[in-house]
Amino acid sequence: MTKFKRNIGILGAGQLGRMLALAGTPLGCQFGFYGSDPTEPAAILGHFFNANSQPLDPLVEFAEVISYESENTSVELVKKIAQHTPVYPSATSLYYSQDRGREKSLFDQLNIPCAPYRLIDNLDELEQAVDQLGLPAVLKTTTEGYDGKGQAVIKSKDQMQQAWLAIGERPAILEGFIQFKRELSIIAVRNADNQHVFYPLVENQHRDGILRLTLAPAEAISEPLQRQAENYMQALLDEMDHIGVLTLELFETEQGLVVNEMAPRVHNSGHWTIEGAETSQFENHIRAISGMPLGSTSPRQSHAAMINIIGEIGEVEKVLSLPNAHLHLYDKAERKARKLGHITLLANSQAEREKQLEQLKDWLI
Repeated sequence: MTKFKRNIGILGAGQLGRMLALAGTPLGCQFGFYGSDPTEPAAILGHFFNANSQPLDPLVEFAEVISYESENTSVELVKKIAQHTPVYPSATSLYYSQDRGREKSLFDQLNIPCAPYRLIDNLDELEQAVDQLGLPAVLKTTTEGYDGKGQAVIKSKDQMQQAWLAIGERPAILEGFIQFKRELSIIAVRNADNQHVFYPLVENQHRDGILRLTLAPAEAISEPLQRQAENYMQALLDEMDHIGVLTLELFETEQGLVVNEMAPRVHNSGHWTIEGAETSQFENHIRAISGMPLGSTSPRQSHAAMINIIGEIGEVEKVLSLPNAHLHLYDKAERKARKLGHITLLANSQAEREKQLEQLKDWLI
């Protein structure tokens, strides 16, 4: 009988760790979390190791395999841990995905189309890059940006200095603007046996840089377009020898799919899979890193949606009274722009899903 890894360590103890533990516990897994606050969402679901007062050693001793919640995790730390305990995804995936310059270079190497770009270290280089790429363009820090943080749109040359100051005058990348129909993403999973599975492309709608709504599967996706996204993913998974979930954000354009960025982890745009797919992204990540066969990614119903709960929690009763609505609260205090939970809707038709979304429109404001 194959021995699967059952003791799983997570670097971080936020909502992603929480959902990983909720998915992995029925598989017989136990969890340890290395976080900064014992009140973090995942802390009650396993052993909690306080990063402010404890070294990593107890987590490494507990765990048979370790994963992480954020691509901003230290590459050197992961390399150090991996000398004693496997870490998936590996330091290679982190190395590329946590730096936009390295990420774009990998896309170029694999002939995966992305926005034209220039790396920037100072205001003079920004001015040169604007002359080369034209405007509008998007200036982003090369590291640590998420949910719209660390980036600024430049529409005219007189905005360059303001944008440079806004991102903190730090190493950055200027990306040419892409004319796109909509934003999409795809989630894939690979295990150590080189088994790959792919979820369907989904449509994502953002406001203020934060994901607000995911429609799954995205409407009117042709088989060639889905296959194009899967081919991009397979190339990335194999090149990085990636084990676990990988997420790719894309723009749908008249010429096909253009890649925006990737994340080497379970992703907000995949939360719909908890109720909406045969096997959630969280369960498949646990399966992949622990040595189990991967599960089916087929949708359970023809239409689903995921609404992010941002900043404050509304009328919970309205969600709970709606058929085929599933509420997930992360046990986090209300705060502006903070992700507090999500709602998943399942429907048998686009019309039914639109009716559900209309009933919950207050949650989307």
